[in-house]
Amino acid sequence: MRAEVAPAFAEFGLSGEPGTDAFWATARGPASVPADDGGWDTLFLWRGSAASIDFESWSKPVPLRRFGDTDCWYARVRMPARLRVTYQFRAGDDAYADPFNPVGAGGDRSIAATPDAPDQPHWPVVGADDVLPVPRTRIRWASERLGGRRTVRVHAAGGGGPVVLLLDGDDWLYLHPAMTAFDAAVADGTMPPATLVFLPAKDREAEFVCRPELWEAVRHELLPLVAESGVPADLDRLVVAGQSLGGLSAMYAALEFPDLVSRIAVQSSSFWWTPEAMGGTDPLGGPVGGAVAARLRERNPDLSGLRVAFDVGEHEARMLPHCELVETLTEQAGATVRVSRSASDHDRAGWRQALLRDVAWALA
Repeated sequence: MRAEVAPAFAEFGLSGEPGTDAFWATARGPASVPADDGGWDTLFLWRGSAASIDFESWSKPVPLRRFGDTDCWYARVRMPARLRVTYQFRAGDDAYADPFNPVGAGGDRSIAATPDAPDQPHWPVVGADDVLPVPRTRIRWASERLGGRRTVRVHAAGGGGPVVLLLDGDDWLYLHPAMTAFDAAVADGTMPPATLVFLPAKDREAEFVCRPELWEAVRHELLPLVAESGVPADLDRLVVAGQSLGGLSAMYAALEFPDLVSRIAVQSSSFWWTPEAMGGTDPLGGPVGGAVAARLRERNPDLSGLRVAFDVGEHEARMLPHCELVETLTEQAGATVRVSRSASDHDRAGWRQALLRDVAWALA
């Protein structure tokens, strides 16, 4: 086994007998070499006991193989061209970030990118142990319409401006450094100044579907609190950014609350959603475009006042038909539409550059 595997490690730039101190001194990960099919052969390393790699959405868990009787565990994973993905190691009941990868996303996750994945300017490299900065201004929101209490953070990027409402705000605060990325984009002129409102969800499946309660609460409860927060904010210009079910909710708001929401930037929106789909065995197997496409067809709305940027991961094969139909119907209804595809599956690590770019476009 050693004669077979050690040369394979060498092609990834590693040296020394696997499992020795000399080997671990050169360990880095993940490392990729070109594969025959145009994708990438990527090596993941783990030091310790039996474990597997859990990828976010893109792949089923991959078990690691042990090298002889050493503490070296590894997997060679075939990855397609242009992919950025979040992953973690699972050992027993515990989850860990990759100790050989400096690019983290929260305390127990890492981010891998194939060498041909597009750069993500403005997004700093943060390690799994790094504590991300958060806005100083926080709003304690006890919502009558939604129930419960939540903490909403508010940040004036570049001194503040139009409100950018970031759904799933805690993910953009604590897993991905959105505040720093937006500040950098404003500083170099890529984006105009804006006021970021990080809205956390307490129950995504209840709040981010086609129901009015969230948007009634945003209009009548949250935005007045933002106005009273002391942070400069142009409440008459609002951009909503959402992903997955959050993207579905943003689109629903644009259709049902057009005087409130007329600019949205959405990534990998759950346009497969229907009231029946959530409890089904194959949620994405229902009518193409789900409830949003049905609304667009039945109501034939005038969306000439809507500016919407659609993005979806290019590796999300089953999501693409749902998103493509809604994109087409929205443009046919008169909206100003931007369409793009990110080098990702259903994963914030791949969407985050689209978030910056498309919010900037929506603000234009």
